[in-house]
Amino acid sequence: MTDRASRFKRPTLLIVGCGDIGLRVVRLLRGRWRLIALTSSAQRCEALRAAGALPLLGDLDAPATLARLGGLADAVLHLAPPPAHGDTDPRTAHLLQALARKGRVRRIVYASTSGVYGDCGGARFDETRAVNPGTDRARRRVDAEQRLRWYGRAFGARVTLLRIPGIYAGDRAGGHPRERLARGAPVLAAGHDVYTNHIHADDLARACVAALHRGAPQRVLHVSDDTELTMGDYFDLAADLEGLPRPRRVTPEQARAELSLMQLSFMGESRRLRNTRLKRELRLRLRYPSVAQGLLA
Repeated sequence: MTDRASRFKRPTLLIVGCGDIGLRVVRLLRGRWRLIALTSSAQRCEALRAAGALPLLGDLDAPATLARLGGLADAVLHLAPPPAHGDTDPRTAHLLQALARKGRVRRIVYASTSGVYGDCGGARFDETRAVNPGTDRARRRVDAEQRLRWYGRAFGARVTLLRIPGIYAGDRAGGHPRERLARGAPVLAAGHDVYTNHIHADDLARACVAALHRGAPQRVLHVSDDTELTMGDYFDLAADLEGLPRPRRVTPEQARAELSLMQLSFMGESRRLRNTRLKRELRLRLRYPSVAQGLLA
């Protein structure tokens, strides 16, 4: 069989929102899938092509630019965030409208957020827990999830929703706690602290690939490691590993005086995610099952 014939037998994946995680997925799938990356920036085309993906210009905020998407791919990895305002996600709506024109796509994996649960008071829970978004940012994600589930049922596509906590990696921009530690940002005192969840960027990319192959239809999965730490203990651990001073511990009142609304929103939600489905259904063995291992890497 010629290389040309072999190439056209590969499944085609459309990556929507091909940033850091998308590029990690490209590295994992290059040579096994035909990879197309949707981008709204002509300046990114060369980098995407060099990474191994065919760039396709299109803007989720401009539906007319998405007309070609419907018949291009067998599967879609949707990594694009919603807009910064409102409580719905028109970007996902525009994407699904484009995909519906041809109906070729049979698999969609969506990168959502664990923020859809809101504050859970530190409870440990699995994916059967009802969503209870406490911010517009989380409500936009719930809207996207609902649209995707509807699309899966209406068009016979296998939709897998990945609910993802904090992503970190040493080679990820803004993705390592040393940057926050260097700024001297405080954390909450022990009596007020919240549980947070984490996943290394490489394990998240591997989970995306596993979901493309093994994700059950209309299924939700937590993509989180095994660590159970409060936010303050997480940053204390990172500081100790980096040889940096531990962050200051402050009261909620002091935090409100020093931190942005975005930072405060993360300090107002406490939960512990069970990851049993990730391991059993996707059969994913985490490369970094604890943040200590991931931070050392």
